[in-house]
Amino acid sequence: MSVVWYECKVKYRKTDETGGQKVLTEPYLVDALSYTEAEKRINEEMAAYISEEFKITNIKVANYAEIHPFENADRWFKSKVSLIAYDEESGKERKTSMYMLVQANDVREAFDNTIHVMKNTMGEYSIPAISESPIMDVFPYFSGEEGETEMLERFNALKASKPERPDEEIVDHMEFETATEE
Repeated sequence: MSVVWYECKVKYRKTDETGGQKVLTEPYLVDALSYTEAEKRINEEMAAYISEEFKITNIKVANYAEIHPFENADRWFKSKVSLIAYDEESGKERKTSMYMLVQANDVREAFDNTIHVMKNTMGEYSIPAISESPIMDVFPYFSGEEGETEMLERFNALKASKPERPDEEIVDHMEFETATEE
């Protein structure tokens, strides 16, 4: 069964450093089977973090094929990955895009983490876009069964780990003409 991620917007009152209160609406991701379950799960998850009253203002299906947490990263980035396939009937190259949510500290690190995630991909691909996502946190579904405890620990460990950095420098294959000085 494929995973369906729901983006849930939660509105709540937050006290800032100066003691003033402001109302925030922040998006979170939950893994659920239906809108109803997504609402139930986000209520449970947010009750653990927010002591005051909060309101769920919107729930929609998120368009993420994969979610990849990394430790020591505090922001989520949306990576657009275009898979390139050759269509033998038409003789043309065909691109299929998918979106990944990758945890990183900046765009460069998000690019490196996306490359790390895609390193075992057999086909060709390109990364045409990476942008910072407003997603505050991700809550995957785990039923609590024996085998899933290990999956939860692995997910949380990944959230807290850095990807392996290759010893060799990543080669940029982009070509630019250099201006000759006179």
